[in-house]
Amino acid sequence: MQEHPFAQYVRILGKGKKGSRSLTLDEAKHAMQMILEDQVQPEQLGAFLMLLRIKEESASELAGFVDGVREKYAAPIGIQVDIDWSTYAGKKRQLPWFLLTALLLAENGYKIFMHGARGHTQGRIYTQDMLSRFKIPSCDSWHRVEQELNQRNFAFMGIDKMAPKLASIIEMRQLFGLRSPVHTLCRMLNPLHSKACVDGVFHPAYAPMHQQTNALLNVQNSLTIRGDGGEAEVRPDADCEIRWIKNGELSEQQWPRIYAKREVKEAQLQQAHLIELWRGEITHPYGEGALISTLASTLILLDVEKTFEDAQLAAASMWQQRDKTRF
Repeated sequence: MQEHPFAQYVRILGKGKKGSRSLTLDEAKHAMQMILEDQVQPEQLGAFLMLLRIKEESASELAGFVDGVREKYAAPIGIQVDIDWSTYAGKKRQLPWFLLTALLLAENGYKIFMHGARGHTQGRIYTQDMLSRFKIPSCDSWHRVEQELNQRNFAFMGIDKMAPKLASIIEMRQLFGLRSPVHTLCRMLNPLHSKACVDGVFHPAYAPMHQQTNALLNVQNSLTIRGDGGEAEVRPDADCEIRWIKNGELSEQQWPRIYAKREVKEAQLQQAHLIELWRGEITHPYGEGALISTLASTLILLDVEKTFEDAQLAAASMWQQRDKTRF
């Protein structure tokens, strides 16, 4: 019986401590192409994903996977965006305050394309499920994305519409009991080839991996935040690790807390608080601190400000001047 063509990639990853290695960029691209074309047996896919999970993906593997996905699910050329913002983790300890940051940037003329997934982990609040409160649609086509960007400078597309095969693999979390490397891959997709990208991580090892992957993908400006719950949201009550690419140069920084003490976690998250804070109907020190600090980091990413102090002041001013009646 002839060996299955995909077996080589399982073997590379699973040959043991001394015999296994990471895939090259080209090998990773071809492996992903086979997965997306349904040229892989279910047993092979499961083994491949979990071997990657145990080993932890390399930057070259992630870059190869991204190249493979982009060829299969190519977005139209010419849709202009200023920031690609990925949101795949979901929140459980706090609301997704970073959504207000993105909407505030959009109000100030920046075009934001946000993409993500939802529902793969119980007990989490997903960005996509919050959009209806702001009367923002989740786009089902690139044509609709372009319309939304032109009308409101903000568009969201779920991974189920952007790359359906990846969405089905994300749902396999219920089979594995673990997230697969696809969760990381999706964060790196940047399908519209924006010059600036924002993404979040939870585990410390993933921050440099994201940064290095963006560099291999020739992203000139990126912001990777080791943020709350794995989303790109700066915690205002804790020091926060940030990885930058600025004009092609890689660096890292400890973003200082703006509150000396930890804010008390709410017993139950009230989703309505997100839009109520925008409208000025409530006060929420944690939420306001999170969105302002996250906004400050994006202003540095966009080269609007240079220092932490100036960025914080500019972000606070932008927040105070928002149109409270917009939503």
